[in-house]
Amino acid sequence: MRRLPNGWASTPLGELVSLRTGPFGSALHQSDYVREGTPLVNPMHLVDGRIRPSPEMSVPAQMVEQLSDYKLRSGDVVLGRRGEMGRCAVVSQREEGWLCGTGSLIVRPERRLLDPSYLQRLLTSRSVVDYLLAASVGSTMANLNQQHLLALDVSLPPLAEQTRIVEKLEELLSDLDAGVAELKAAQAKLQHYRQSLLKAAVEGSLTAAWREAHPAPEESGADLLARILRERRARWEAQQLAKFEAQGKAPTKGWQGKYPEPASLDTNALDALPNSWVWASVEQLGTVQLGRQRSPDKLGGANPTPYVRAANIREGGIDLADVLYMDFSASERITFALKPGDVLLTEASGSPEHVGRPAIWRDGTDLYCFQNTVLRFQSHLLSPEFAYFSFLAMQKLGVFRRLSGGVGINHLSAGKFSTLPVPLPPVREQLEIVRLLTDAFALCDRQLAAIERVESQSTAQRQNLLRAAFAGQLVPQDPADEPAAALLARIRAERAAAGGGTRARRGRPAKEVS
Repeated sequence: MRRLPNGWASTPLGELVSLRTGPFGSALHQSDYVREGTPLVNPMHLVDGRIRPSPEMSVPAQMVEQLSDYKLRSGDVVLGRRGEMGRCAVVSQREEGWLCGTGSLIVRPERRLLDPSYLQRLLTSRSVVDYLLAASVGSTMANLNQQHLLALDVSLPPLAEQTRIVEKLEELLSDLDAGVAELKAAQAKLQHYRQSLLKAAVEGSLTAAWREAHPAPEESGADLLARILRERRARWEAQQLAKFEAQGKAPTKGWQGKYPEPASLDTNALDALPNSWVWASVEQLGTVQLGRQRSPDKLGGANPTPYVRAANIREGGIDLADVLYMDFSASERITFALKPGDVLLTEASGSPEHVGRPAIWRDGTDLYCFQNTVLRFQSHLLSPEFAYFSFLAMQKLGVFRRLSGGVGINHLSAGKFSTLPVPLPPVREQLEIVRLLTDAFALCDRQLAAIERVESQSTAQRQNLLRAAFAGQLVPQDPADEPAAALLARIRAERAAAGGGTRARRGRPAKEVS
């Protein structure tokens, strides 16, 4: 049993608060929502200890009267009961009369015993969040177990000391919050800087000084495109001749006329490029292929083969920690086998900003295939790194987001992707673009990693402050304060005299939380 600071008492939360769950879905439907009505407060509106309403998630006056039992009062604490545990905020005078949403819970403190701001800080502490998570129910989303919340064992300071603790926390945490806000601003600036670099790269301004310092290339972008197209056709003709030979047949008359010429671009509506550059379509620069359809009846199968799906393509590259297996026949393995230098892009995603996320396949030792949620781009003459940065620019600058569509899942079709225009510089300038972007991105990554370390330290420091506060170590005790035990006993006696008795402690045995 823990030792309490002088004047503190140990009691279940159920003696200090009353609870009210937000209205059930049968009482409140999305069709009831209006704009600029009385706001609803759901877990998504509880951000950093404050209530941030959504104008489109409001209800009309008549609905407010029907749901009057769920009106918020100043001093209530709104706690999210679904998803992330510990999301909560104190209701201020501004939010008086707003409605508790379906996914939230009103925790109404007995103000003579418990300061609302102290309660809000307590509910966000790591020990309480861990306790609620351990007691939560739901296989895919945590749901708050109210009996466990009421059974939470609270170390209760005198009311005056609660006020001093809150004031000290506000002082210390406001400085910490300001520092975290600066870190988040720095993160946003670095992300914006990356996008600016990509935009400058594909427009030619990133290497403008480099072009001034170097003589005109012997092979311009237009010359390079012509060479790519010539070699593309030559490879196709060689493949066709090999097929005729394998079949023991002579080439048929006019066979060369069946060559699938990639469609050329109409550049009239496209932006002007540097003199040595040229516009080309993705299809002109290489081949685009969609992966094999996922077949539930072939998972594992007779020839289990690891395959890459959209979930494996991450911001930092291809993550093979979670790889699935599917039956690929011998011919399918030839068709869908990945080769070093392939550029893979996510074809489908639930979030449109993630559609078209690119990565380079560099593994040349093991056989991997790819699923139909992935597009593969192959080119024999274009640098994989330059193709990667070109497609990354399309993703980050919103080109893929505008092309993708769908209900629930967004798709980037192989056909639409193949016809996209790509700025093509000479080879030497491509290499310079890749070098500049690689160096700049590596520097950004180091700075972002440093920011994440400081953010992690700030989170740990916040929890250390809360832990000290709820252990009685943040502010000194004042012997003049009425002990919490004495106040609690008096209020219990008042309840008993009024016929209410002492509030029952429900749920499993409480876990001590300091």
